Amino acid sequence: MTTQPLVFIDGDQGTTGLQIHQRLHGRTDLQLLTLPEADRKNPTRRAEAINSCDIAILCLPDAAAREAVAAIHSSAVRVIDASSAHRTDPQWVYGFPEMDAAQVARIANARRVSNPGCYPTGAVALLRPLVQAGLLPADHPLTIHAVSGYSGGGRARVQAHEGPEAASAPAFQIYGLQLEHKHPPEIARHAGLSQRPFFLPSYGAFRQGIALTIGLHLRQLPPGTQAEHLHACLQQHYADATFVEVMTPATAEAAEHLDPQALNGTNQLRLGVFSNTQHGQVLLTAVFDNLGKGASGAAVQNLDLMLGGAT
Repeated sequence: MTTQPLVFIDGDQGTTGLQIHQRLHGRTDLQLLTLPEADRKNPTRRAEAINSCDIAILCLPDAAAREAVAAIHSSAVRVIDASSAHRTDPQWVYGFPEMDAAQVARIANARRVSNPGCYPTGAVALLRPLVQAGLLPADHPLTIHAVSGYSGGGRARVQAHEGPEAASAPAFQIYGLQLEHKHPPEIARHAGLSQRPFFLPSYGAFRQGIALTIGLHLRQLPPGTQAEHLHACLQQHYADATFVEVMTPATAEAAEHLDPQALNGTNQLRLGVFSNTQHGQVLLTAVFDNLGKGASGAAVQNLDLMLGGAT
């Protein structure tokens, strides 16, 4: 790798690509390569660019991401794929550094890294430590609800909310009603689940941010499991994580609402454990920026690891 590694962003005009470009703008430890508009759909120019770089960041639809990877013939090229094309591929390293103690090293040494999906980032962060600790059975019937800012729907949804017809854009909408959303397999694989979780996503009339929730009944968990055990497990798992924080029990008890926009513009992920002892119910929560830790921020975090930078 050169003194200043060359980073090619393929698809830098989409919501994720634009944010990555902004986050990397002004950095002096790397060089950015982007194609002029006339060449963005030219397969020859794109192949030349991707084979000339040190690390390629793919911000493309799934099919285009697969085509881009197939065009690589240089063994020196490393890839971060922000699409969902390779998130369950065992030959790709999953780009969630905080998932376990060895993941940072795996990402740092990887040739191929698949950036996590926005919703799966919150779900996996909450569920994986609990499953590994035996506090949540791998076959537990999980229901995951989440609301994202409309930027999660890409340029088309941004245009619907910010373009000429913005006044008629819906304030809130639930989608994925056929229950065939692409995220459950990713969540199941990386959270360590043996059963497909029930996942219901939605969009709100705000640009970015996510609030994800998972409800649990204590009577369905291993005998003796209480909310404090779940909190302690998460707190221990993320004790040294720079970008993941776990709300204290006192903070959770005092909270009256979750603001999905609270961490916008950051790469932070905030987890919470809320409980009602009388009813034996627990609510697991995750709040983060769908364009931050849910996409662009995570890609830059992974890039820095691959460049040998901070965790």
